[in-house]
Amino acid sequence: MANTNRNLHKAKAAKNDEFYTQLSDIENEIKHYRSHFQGKTVLCNCDDPRVSNFFKYFALNFEILGLKRLICTCYKNQEPDLFSQHDSEKAVYIIYEGDKNGNKVPDPSEMEVLQLQGDGDFRSAECIELLKQSDIVCTNPPFSLFGEYINQLVQYNKKFLILGRMSALHKVDIFPLIMEGLVWMGYGFNMSMVYKAPYENVEEANKKFVRSKGYNPEDNYIKVPAICWFTNLDHQKRHDELILYKTYNPVEFPKYDNYDAIEVGKVAEIPVDYNGIMGVPDTFLGVFNPEQFEILGASQRGCHDRVPDTKKYNDYWEVKQDGSRTGSSGNKTNENANLERNDGKHNYFINKEGHIVQSTYSRIFIIRK
Repeated sequence: MANTNRNLHKAKAAKNDEFYTQLSDIENEIKHYRSHFQGKTVLCNCDDPRVSNFFKYFALNFEILGLKRLICTCYKNQEPDLFSQHDSEKAVYIIYEGDKNGNKVPDPSEMEVLQLQGDGDFRSAECIELLKQSDIVCTNPPFSLFGEYINQLVQYNKKFLILGRMSALHKVDIFPLIMEGLVWMGYGFNMSMVYKAPYENVEEANKKFVRSKGYNPEDNYIKVPAICWFTNLDHQKRHDELILYKTYNPVEFPKYDNYDAIEVGKVAEIPVDYNGIMGVPDTFLGVFNPEQFEILGASQRGCHDRVPDTKKYNDYWEVKQDGSRTGSSGNKTNENANLERNDGKHNYFINKEGHIVQSTYSRIFIIRK
């Protein structure tokens, strides 16, 4: 996984974040939302319609879902090449309005192929006009533009079901949408998925995982970890109550040094009898029921106005377990959720009075309703 993550960082730096979604992953998610699609226009605005599995899924299931119209656009691509170099000046889009000849198969003659005046960027005026015509957007947008992409959907009040990386959860332009109930997680959460990728990274892939899913890593299929579906379509899972069994005690659930909240290291161990603020892992969002809990904020990245941090660590320094300094100051751990401890495993922070703290992973602050 470390090698895969390193490769993804390289891809992000190069803005090379095209990961092509497999049909089975689309099918497995959309089956939980079928009632939402009746009579709706679906837009796939980050897909070449001639090769996109999103377009293929909705075209093949057009009548089953009861769709009104399907629109699919691509970015700077005039050729039916899965990994276009995006060197064309213009792009195309396709409109499909269902089976016309009774064979129950989406035929090329039933699809209207039109040319865009620009490059097909989802932010362009003509693509926004297509967005306005749609009811539901479903696609795998570029990871590097995810925040801008999802905020555009919210701005135009569109329903959506899109794929993104779990790391997007704490971005300053994403997490407030989750807090406000404008975005939530779909059924698929924190998954490792197999994607087809256009750049040479097969040597970085987790080949065993890829083969276990029936794909050949030598054909540029790769494992991409920590993938989530982001949506504002309601589904049953977000109304399932989380069953709790642990009871609170201050030893097992210590208070943070800089937040008025307790540390809960595992979602399954949220104490059933604690009514104050709790810090829980990001995986909480995969089981979040808005009728059971309220999200107040998150550590890091300034998303904690309702749970203010009460302390800064600028006069601390970071220390390794062997006692040597790393050269970093305590400023590095400001806004992290910090505990008064040294677990003997990880770096810690200490000041001249000998006060020691360690930061947890990112935490989401919740309270029971």
